[in-house]
Amino acid sequence: MNEEAWLDNIRQLINRQDAEHIGQILDKMHPADIAELCNELTIEEAKFIYLLLDNERAADVLVGMDEDVRKDFLEMLPPEVIAKHFVDYMDTDDAVDVIRELDEEKQEEVLSHIEDIEQAGDIVDLLKYDEDTAGGHMGTEMVVVNENWSMPECLKEMRLQAEELDEIYYVYVVDDEERLRGIFPLKKMITSPSVSKVKHVMMQDPMSVREDTPIDEVVQIFEKYDLAAIPVVDSIGRLIGQITFDDVMEEAREQSERDYQLASGLSADVETDDDVLQQTGARLPWLLIGMIGGISNSMILGNFESTFARYPEMALYIPLIGGTGGNVGTQSSAIVVKGLANNSLSTRDTLKQLMKEGVVGLINATIISLLVYTYNFIRFGATATVTYSVSLSLFAVVMFASIFGTFVPLTLEKLKIDPAIATGPFIAITNDIIGMMIYMSITMLLS
Repeated sequence: MNEEAWLDNIRQLINRQDAEHIGQILDKMHPADIAELCNELTIEEAKFIYLLLDNERAADVLVGMDEDVRKDFLEMLPPEVIAKHFVDYMDTDDAVDVIRELDEEKQEEVLSHIEDIEQAGDIVDLLKYDEDTAGGHMGTEMVVVNENWSMPECLKEMRLQAEELDEIYYVYVVDDEERLRGIFPLKKMITSPSVSKVKHVMMQDPMSVREDTPIDEVVQIFEKYDLAAIPVVDSIGRLIGQITFDDVMEEAREQSERDYQLASGLSADVETDDDVLQQTGARLPWLLIGMIGGISNSMILGNFESTFARYPEMALYIPLIGGTGGNVGTQSSAIVVKGLANNSLSTRDTLKQLMKEGVVGLINATIISLLVYTYNFIRFGATATVTYSVSLSLFAVVMFASIFGTFVPLTLEKLKIDPAIATGPFIAITNDIIGMMIYMSITMLLS
């Protein structure tokens, strides 16, 4: 049975209220797959599915749903149900993500219905952090031991704490003031003598991030050091939480989607199932800018009517000049944006990168202009203005686009503006306009 037929079968079972049959199907499914199923169903159909799940699985499914679907689903649920059937069974970081999607009044109602006062307090504390920082993505579920504990005492406490956790990535070591001191290697439980204190066997000075560290930097740290989790500390080094790799993977995916949409000329995050107004609002701004760029180009070309009258063949190369400049600029900016994203390039390297791109541009410009010169030499002859003007214009346009495509994202990065915008229509439109000005100016000089 293909996916579409399977989905139709699920809908038919829901329409017949066949809870027993659907329950058997759900028992064999992973929560992530159930979440994907709910994304394809209506809110009422998804609600029927949820009523068949135990609270723990229902919480996992809710976390895995698309944000827009989850938000619509939460809006129809009373605060008490959200608190007792979902939030109570979530890790604090997942609970915070869910509660952030509610309006302020409903947030307070949900928090008031959470039975575990300590969990409610942790969620309230986490909601205070900016969601674009490490504090906004951390959870408080972790195993923590004191550096002065003996090994038997440590192991006893670890077992007690572990009973409340689904996953254990690291065991963190703190001092009497709750400041992070190290990580306890699990191997030491077997190899160290029972009389050893934790501080004698811990791995000192572990990598950590501050609560106000931008999440972009956290993602880069995870990628660079291949971490499973990283502790989060406050301004005086006290351990307050940890960020796990699954949270970072989700953030990295969202960053990639944002960059891709910016590069594609979309001003907002849109999905295929968004309504017409949302999709139009995301696309229209750059289309309007493109329209203005096109009008500007036509005004520039309109000032050279006499030149086109004398050399009508010049019009044949307008798409070549504009397209080549846009492509080269986009290539250059894409390389820089990628380097900035993975931290292999810094704004301190601006001059070095400009010189490098200048050399690459020089090679590309020379090859392209020579090939076009050869073609025009054969077609129009050695005395034709077009033979020289197009080649010289292409050389100049490729050089300009290479430098401009490198300089713009580096400048945007310094100004704290997302440099991914430089890989989109902005570069193409600008290079198109400048390319036409260069083309017409060189033609006028040679005529």
